[in-house]
Amino acid sequence: MPLQNRVTPTGEIIATPHRGLFTGNRGILHDPLTRTLTRRWASQAWLICLCDFKGRRRTVMSTRSWTELFFLDEATALAAGHRPCFFCRRADALKFRAAWAAGNAVTNLHARDIDAVLHGERLSGGSKRLHALPLPWPQLPDGAMLQQQNESFLVRRGCVLRWSPAGYEMVPQPLHDVALLTPPSTLRALLAGYRPLLHRSASA
Repeated sequence: MPLQNRVTPTGEIIATPHRGLFTGNRGILHDPLTRTLTRRWASQAWLICLCDFKGRRRTVMSTRSWTELFFLDEATALAAGHRPCFFCRRADALKFRAAWAAGNAVTNLHARDIDAVLHGERLSGGSKRLHALPLPWPQLPDGAMLQQQNESFLVRRGCVLRWSPAGYEMVPQPLHDVALLTPPSTLRALLAGYRPLLHRSASA
């Protein structure tokens, strides 16, 4: 039975046997005795981390340490409201911070500043906060994610790909009446040049 630790683009945490490219966390969310979730977030710092870092090994949900979450790819994690970790992904985190600062026209930026803005953009009560599109979706940057009728879609080279825990598939028809899943401040970082790592199925 797979653990409930895979994050969708809407920020929901589900159980699925499919693996992802990244891990990450939102603090301690689980009971180590039952290895089940007791909450959905415990910190404003929602991180995207490497699955393999300096050969370290962790048993998932085994201690009262941070709860290991997993993502299909970086676009999924960004859409859910996470950001690159400055510890295990420092080079990418610096690129993200520079693009986020440029896109949002801010200076002297710290990670906690990004976290505070993202926290206001990713949640509405206990649910995922949706946003209006600032541009027609074909003009959005690669890596942006959309929602239509409870399905999630990745923008890639002016086309859309339907998200699933196993990967992406091409959508033959154009989308209408869509909302933006990617937090607006993160979208501006994508527009400023940050390029998230996508699952291989996005290029199939």
